[in-house]
Amino acid sequence: MNGGPGTVVVVGASLAGHATARALRGAGFDGTIRMIGEEPHRPYDRPPLSKGYLSGTVTDADLSLEGVDEDLGADWILGTRATALDPATHTVSLADGTHVRGDAVVVATGSLARRLPTDLMGVHTLRTLDDARALRADLLPGARVCVVGAGFVGAEVASTAAALGLDVTVVEAAPAPLAGPLGPLGPVVASLHARNGVTLRCGVPVERLEGAATGSGRRVTGVRLVDGSRVDADVVVVGIGATAATDWLAGSGLDLQNGLACDARGATAAPGVVGVGDCSAWFDPVRGRHHRVEHWAESRDRARIAVDTLLGTSTAPPAPAPSFWSDQYGVRLQFAGRLLGHETVTVEAGDPESADALVVYWRGDDAVAVLGMGQPRLFNRWKRSLSALPVAA
Repeated sequence: MNGGPGTVVVVGASLAGHATARALRGAGFDGTIRMIGEEPHRPYDRPPLSKGYLSGTVTDADLSLEGVDEDLGADWILGTRATALDPATHTVSLADGTHVRGDAVVVATGSLARRLPTDLMGVHTLRTLDDARALRADLLPGARVCVVGAGFVGAEVASTAAALGLDVTVVEAAPAPLAGPLGPLGPVVASLHARNGVTLRCGVPVERLEGAATGSGRRVTGVRLVDGSRVDADVVVVGIGATAATDWLAGSGLDLQNGLACDARGATAAPGVVGVGDCSAWFDPVRGRHHRVEHWAESRDRARIAVDTLLGTSTAPPAPAPSFWSDQYGVRLQFAGRLLGHETVTVEAGDPESADALVVYWRGDDAVAVLGMGQPRLFNRWKRSLSALPVAA
């Protein structure tokens, strides 16, 4: 392809980075792609980590994002962390002391799991393949599991652990699970935990983790809550959200506000530098501000738009309404749209209390979001109508 960059450096070799490389080749880019990844693994899918991979029904090979015969012709630089970026020269510095330079840079470094301050064994976060391997090794028969945080990752881990026959308690500081992403429908999810034998404690933050000495070091024994109560636990999974992995961009001059600030098509203030995936905060015309989205579909779909920006083309379709899904206790939750906090809600089919429903969120006469619980056909129909709405506040 003439007139565009000859070499594109993609920093981040997970979903967003891989989707960008694939979009570059799909757009006819025949230059050099250099893929930099902190993990030693080739691109893999993260959603199964909290579900099938933990339960043992999904293998390492099943996680691969690369097609059987796919060859992106990329130069892979794996197992080393990016430590700095010079936007003027499009030069990325690596932890091993080397430097990678290109004509354009895609920042796709994802996000990092928030942690609780502890060095106790048996305490886990779940963000990477190595995290999942370590957690799976601890989910032994008879283990008591405490999940801190009732968000998507926490709920999915609780669901998987319960299906393995383990004693599971979920602790959530907020009044209800998923109240932020689902608005007034968040409390409905609480019944899923109860119906599957999982104890849910909402509205009580964690004070500290407690442990005891063992032959191999200090191991977690429980979670002390601020009300003085304690949850006994052999395994603790911390699912309290994630932060954008942009610390390596400090000093670059780029705008870092809860993620790398980008315009509505992924461009940063630095020519030839775009952001995509969890680490980026694209400008959202509906919200009127930069907004970071951590969902799988956004990382995949926005990569095509970011490539359009890099190449100066306009072949990518508009991004659909933001969406996510979550599998919990045999129920698929699907959500699409944007909530600003003052929507009204109607139940268009089924009953939310039975985890089989289609719920629509309205701002005035406009349907702006939809939640499906075990209603994939109706959900997809309403989602398409959301995509057709004008992008305006």
